Amino acid sequence: MRETLIKNADVVLTMDDDRRELPGADILIRGGVIAAVGAGLSSAGEIVNAAGCVVTPGLVNTHHHLFQTLTRAVPAGQDALLFGWLQSLYPIWSRFGPEEMHVSALTGLAELALSGCSLTSDHLYLYPNGARLDDTIAAARDIGLRFHPTRGAMSIGESDGGLPPDALVENERAILDDSIRVIDRFHDAAEGSMCRVGLAPCSPFSVSRELMRDAALLARDKGVMLHTHLAENAEDIAYSLAHFGCRPGQYAEDLGWTGPDVWHAHCVQLDAAEIGLFARTRTGVSHCPCSNCRLGSGIAPVRAMRDAGVPVGLGVDGSASNDTGNLVAEARQALLLQRVARGADAMSAREALEIATRGGADVLGRPDCGRLMVGKRADIALWDVSGIDSAGSWDKAALLLAGPNRVKTLFVEGREVVRDGHLATLDLPRVIERQNRLARALAG
Repeated sequence: MRETLIKNADVVLTMDDDRRELPGADILIRGGVIAAVGAGLSSAGEIVNAAGCVVTPGLVNTHHHLFQTLTRAVPAGQDALLFGWLQSLYPIWSRFGPEEMHVSALTGLAELALSGCSLTSDHLYLYPNGARLDDTIAAARDIGLRFHPTRGAMSIGESDGGLPPDALVENERAILDDSIRVIDRFHDAAEGSMCRVGLAPCSPFSVSRELMRDAALLARDKGVMLHTHLAENAEDIAYSLAHFGCRPGQYAEDLGWTGPDVWHAHCVQLDAAEIGLFARTRTGVSHCPCSNCRLGSGIAPVRAMRDAGVPVGLGVDGSASNDTGNLVAEARQALLLQRVARGADAMSAREALEIATRGGADVLGRPDCGRLMVGKRADIALWDVSGIDSAGSWDKAALLLAGPNRVKTLFVEGREVVRDGHLATLDLPRVIERQNRLARALAG
């Protein structure tokens, strides 16, 4: 069985059950799994010199819209709040097809990998012109990232009082039928799975109450997770009160959308009762700090969530509402925003990194990932702390305070996806050329 030994790391941040930090440690990989962690390990296999590096688990991204990498910095939406931003971009997205979905996913996944991300979810909720979830799943296979795509959907268009244009909504029976198809074809529930599928009606303002309930019933019948947007900003709260007569947390609970098999994106506007509900039910939250800043949505109460016991991970969100997809930068932003809101001692660099690794893996139901422990998957990031980003740092393990935001080496399931700062599995310049060509065509 193939072995790889990561040797002589400056420090290994294990994120194990004791949160050990091991100076001068090694990690032995065997068959895609961590076989040993400690000093003085040996192997007859490949040796990777980690001197000058901090080693962490691969980062975990719990919320993204990969298709949006084709619509970064669109002028019409640059200064809009959430609803106005969506309405400016829906007409552009309606012109996408399978190629746009595939290439934008390749670009977004490559960007994530270069920022140290080994496991990512994706929320694809529109399927124009023959596009399918299959297009993004193929991209993840091409790059080699561990993937948790979700079959999103929109079913209430403008003519029925919804936000999206009618051309982008689907029939609810067709949504459920295709959800069954993609689960049966792609979902792998086994430990170490490279692809798990979730169900993800887009939001309470773009699907019916019936679809939310039916999706929850189907997900539990199939043993897959549930995901949606919730309580993202003040507009979201106002919509819920006006249309449902309750706050988003109550709406979610009434429809079966709480529990350890559910995670919600954003949750910027959760109140104390909703935080308590999520803590009791172990409902997960994907915190998207850069997108929340970009759209002026506010600062999510992450400190209160964590203190209450809510599972919290990080998400870069769509690249059109963030304009980048760098997960280590997202972790730093999470740290800074909690300090802005609650004071300099509100969150440490180590806690933010834990949220970005172990925390995200737990939100996605992946205890086999997100920690460097014997028997866990070999998803491992090496960060070069010998350069300008860390020069003068007294604490190299405080990676988010003074460290690189691009990974040197990234292993996923024991395979190198990033080597010496470059993508090892894909001709990235060719992908970028295709991406820019497609973006120009959409803009024209």
